[in-house]
Amino acid sequence: MIEAHRPALEAAAAAPMLAQVRQWSLVNSGSRNLDGLAVMAGLLADAFAALPGEVALRDAVPGEAVDAAGNVQPLDYGRNLHVRVRPGAPVQLLLTGHMDTVYAPDHPFQTLTDMDGGAVLNGPGVADMKGGIALMLAALAALEASPLGSRIGYEVVINSDEEIASPGSAALIAEAARGKLAALTYEPSSLPDGTLAGARPGSGNFSIIVTGRSAHAGRNPEEGRNAIVAAADLALRLSRARRSGLAINPARIDGGGPNNVVPDRAILRVNLRPALPEDQAIAQALIDDLAKAVAAEHDVAIHVHGGFGRPPKPIDDKAARLFALVEESAALLGRPITHKASGGVCDGNNIAACGVPVVDTMGARGGAIHSPDEYLIVESLPERAQLSTLVMLRLAERGSL
Repeated sequence: MIEAHRPALEAAAAAPMLAQVRQWSLVNSGSRNLDGLAVMAGLLADAFAALPGEVALRDAVPGEAVDAAGNVQPLDYGRNLHVRVRPGAPVQLLLTGHMDTVYAPDHPFQTLTDMDGGAVLNGPGVADMKGGIALMLAALAALEASPLGSRIGYEVVINSDEEIASPGSAALIAEAARGKLAALTYEPSSLPDGTLAGARPGSGNFSIIVTGRSAHAGRNPEEGRNAIVAAADLALRLSRARRSGLAINPARIDGGGPNNVVPDRAILRVNLRPALPEDQAIAQALIDDLAKAVAAEHDVAIHVHGGFGRPPKPIDDKAARLFALVEESAALLGRPITHKASGGVCDGNNIAACGVPVVDTMGARGGAIHSPDEYLIVESLPERAQLSTLVMLRLAERGSL
């Protein structure tokens, strides 16, 4: 089975992935750095133009966020790369990645460092996920050189806002997922040994605005309605509601002012991670019920802003078959891997919610992501490019899962 695909596998391994990672990782493309994202989008559009089909930069859906004063402010996001190739081919796939990183323009982590004699590269976004984008492109170019390539059509979405839950690109991903047999997403492997992420919880981010009434803290405090106290009460109630299948993290309270003024505004930031769709429904009801109860008890107004941007991703039968195909392909290449449940979330959650099976850690091996110690294991670039190539060629041969 491997020998028939040897030319394509060799082509994938020979692609200039490391040079691309070095170039791309020196561009700061933090999720809120719109200028850097524009540069990165242009570089990626040029690189993916080597593939046949339509290459476009798509505007994001505008969003909004609650500021520290409790005001809802409009937000813009960077443009997203969208590639469409052979929409009429019998096997249709979706491949996704993200160009944004967690490192803002003023973050001190901005340089690359070769380690272990060049076997490891330390740098911002090298694993998460500019390495993944490079090996995705290498696999697609190798597919195009294979006689089986004509059997596969695909769409590629590389978004600019994955690290902040993809608010501006979720609609594009859902559109691209429509009608696809399977999807591959290029987050780095869950562990440095190549282990894949399996089931994932969902994730919801909420900014809960509490409006009370100001008053003098000494003369007439009873006439005030303390928004900080109400927000803290709500945070404690949410924290106590944690259970198996539902993680809840009250993360921050903004608000308050001088010590002699009863605070009339507070914003509670909280993240909830439900394991299953039914847990998400319970979580939403929990927020609504507790907000009403706290509002009534403290005589304050509470507005809940936000929602579940990442639905839970259990592994269904179709996803299990795709995982089996990926793991069999890795074994055929002499690099066995497996998968395990993860507490993290990504665009794979949203793709699975569209009814499309997805393996979402097809990217490079590395570790310490989201920190100045982030690293890429260089030899994983050709390894994982070959894995993606073989998975796509086997899907072309099968025509189904």
